[in-house]
Amino acid sequence: MIPEDVLGLAVKRALISADQAEGLRALAREAAPPDVPAVTVDDEALRFITCFADIFVTIGSGLFLGALYFLTLSNSDVVIANAALAAGAWLLAEFFTRRRRMALPSIVLLFVFLAGVLKTIFFAFPPTEATALPASWLLPTLEGRAAVAAGLGTVAFAVLHYLRFRVPVTIAAGVGALCIAITGGAFSLMPNLTGTMFSALLLVCGLLTFALAMRFDLSDPARETRRTDIAFWLHLLAAPLIVHPLIRGFVLGLAAPTVSGALSVLSIFFLLGIVAVVIDRRAMLVSGLLYAGIASGKLIETLGFSGSSLLVPTVVLVLGAFILLISAGWHPLRRFLLQLLPAAFARRLPHPLAVSST
Repeated sequence: MIPEDVLGLAVKRALISADQAEGLRALAREAAPPDVPAVTVDDEALRFITCFADIFVTIGSGLFLGALYFLTLSNSDVVIANAALAAGAWLLAEFFTRRRRMALPSIVLLFVFLAGVLKTIFFAFPPTEATALPASWLLPTLEGRAAVAAGLGTVAFAVLHYLRFRVPVTIAAGVGALCIAITGGAFSLMPNLTGTMFSALLLVCGLLTFALAMRFDLSDPARETRRTDIAFWLHLLAAPLIVHPLIRGFVLGLAAPTVSGALSVLSIFFLLGIVAVVIDRRAMLVSGLLYAGIASGKLIETLGFSGSSLLVPTVVLVLGAFILLISAGWHPLRRFLLQLLPAAFARRLPHPLAVSST
């Protein structure tokens, strides 16, 4: 079967018409073996693995790049080692991404390349204790100006990588690097940045990332082109940036079992779930599962299970049942929610057929 992104590109370049592309899709469905289940259009089909060779090449790339990094590090400093790591990932991408178009190796090589670039620029700046970034940022403990330089430099290399290889996740990786530059700049301007202000900044970054993801989603409502893959990775980045600062304050307030705090977290999780169903993206729900589990545990504790060995299995059982129920009823629930929205707005959302099918 011809990949959807190839058909979309062929229509865009006027090699075939939209009707001809739909005819090819219908022919492929007719020619498919009867024992191959059809994929529903709104099941978020992802291009992670094209064949087992993807896994094989990914393992080989990991071994090669890992050895390259440690051998270089043993004969030089960390800056050169990370630069060599980035260069090695780019060279491997020239064959496995640009020529072979292998999905999983392309994703892994991209992240290795950008991580090498980011750390190369980070470690090029000497640390200064007076202006060191918080260790909780999961970044090297360096100056805020290093975060700005590393973030912006990584964005620039991400743009070059996308222009060369067209890997969909590159856009999200570049946006993530830009968020690092923004937070580093904020810390440089305000060294006494409080946790609340930092969470608010992360939330703004998350909302802007979500808006960019929706722009890609709305430009491809049938999810047939590369834009839907770009949107998926942006949603995956936006979800923790939104969920973490939004719920973090409530979760930290659950040191003691309080029903009101737990209900607040679950209410936010419920609202995020509605948004996830409406836009047909599951990343938001996945990002909130940990917080929902903590809140559920606190509620169960108030019912007399405090200190019980059954607490964790009970919470896991509740979360697992919730995931299975919402997965089984995802399409009917989404159809119901879309009917509650204005028709003009619902038709612009991904998979508008979910509205017209009723």
